[in-house]
Amino acid sequence: MRDDNQLLVLTHLSQLLTYLTGFGGLIVPLVIWVTQKDKVFKLDEQGKQIINFQISIFIYAILSIPAIILLGLGFIMLIVIGLIAFVFPIMNAVRASNGDPINYPLSITFLK
Repeated sequence: MRDDNQLLVLTHLSQLLTYLTGFGGLIVPLVIWVTQKDKVFKLDEQGKQIINFQISIFIYAILSIPAIILLGLGFIMLIVIGLIAFVFPIMNAVRASNGDPINYPLSITFLK
């Protein structure tokens, strides 16, 4: 295994592709994780956290749709979800580049 903080940073930042393509924020980190998890130190652990975070964000966005219809609070939920999905990949990319531990709050653990 090799240390490759640049690939870790790239994997975290690739989540932001969702804002450009609508779906790349899950697919690109998934491809990087699957192909490189056994080759790069910390990529297996961080890749799982990224995938868990992206799936969780998707679920929260889906759950906000009934909240829009029933309560009217769904718009606020979507804005908060969008901010969380934008800010935490950047924060964790900086942490990964420094070798610090990463943290994605509100993540549901699908992959352990």
